[in-house]
Amino acid sequence: MAKKLLFIVLVFLPSFIFAQGVNVEGYFMADSAKLGERIGYVLKATYPRDKQLIFPDSTYNYEPFVLLEKKTYVSSTIDSITTDSTVYFVSNFALDSTVYLTLPVFELSRYDSVTHYPLEAALAVNWQLDSIPEQLAFQENNVYQPIPKNWNWILIGLILVLLLIALVGGYLLFGKRIKKYLTERNEKRRWKIFEKRWHSAVETLINDQTIDAADELLGLWKGYMETITKLPVREWTSSEVGEKLADIRIFSSLRSIEMIIYAGTKSEFKESSDYLLTKAKENYQEKLKNIKHDRAVV
Repeated sequence: MAKKLLFIVLVFLPSFIFAQGVNVEGYFMADSAKLGERIGYVLKATYPRDKQLIFPDSTYNYEPFVLLEKKTYVSSTIDSITTDSTVYFVSNFALDSTVYLTLPVFELSRYDSVTHYPLEAALAVNWQLDSIPEQLAFQENNVYQPIPKNWNWILIGLILVLLLIALVGGYLLFGKRIKKYLTERNEKRRWKIFEKRWHSAVETLINDQTIDAADELLGLWKGYMETITKLPVREWTSSEVGEKLADIRIFSSLRSIEMIIYAGTKSEFKESSDYLLTKAKENYQEKLKNIKHDRAVV
């Protein structure tokens, strides 16, 4: 009776333990593979239906292999026993003659997890190369392939710093001279504009000696003289302008034009207008001379 009971225990105990535990198996789909060749690794787990298992995903470390693809299959449950299987397609780039791989299966519990490892699967590396043909066949391709360009930010930063230093140094060394040059150029441009407008206003006044034409001519001259001398010429009367500029002929020239405005009479003003233009040009040339002198001193 005791022997019969022992026989029953030995027969049914492994099945009971297997039914309550997790069985994990892992193997390659081929015994050998070339370096870098795509090879499948099968991970299979058998476990009770009430347990929850998780297989490795793409975040797992597959060294010395590189994961290429993962394929999962629908679970199969028979008599409360579930079978799951996943195929991992990997490539090997290790230079060992034999490489090994074992992937775990994670069993989730309420407060913790249990890791189940299968036995290591061995893969022999096939170093034999295919025969090289006598004539090589080249594939024609006239499409340009884009080459990614990485910006060297350190070098760019150094160039920008050197450029900034050069700009600051150039301003400290030549800033005043450049400013004087720009001032001189602006004065020349202002004189050309004034001279053109002056000749146009004189011609208008010759053809039509009206109050508006005379007033336009006087206002143009006083405005330019005020700009060139930095004096309030437009606020002064004709006598004050002659007195302040120390030239009595300026007063008489202005008065000959003012006669058209205040007296409403026609007069010969061509000589007066020529003299006013001459005085404006003298002040312009004097200012250019001072600017050039300042540039030479800097």
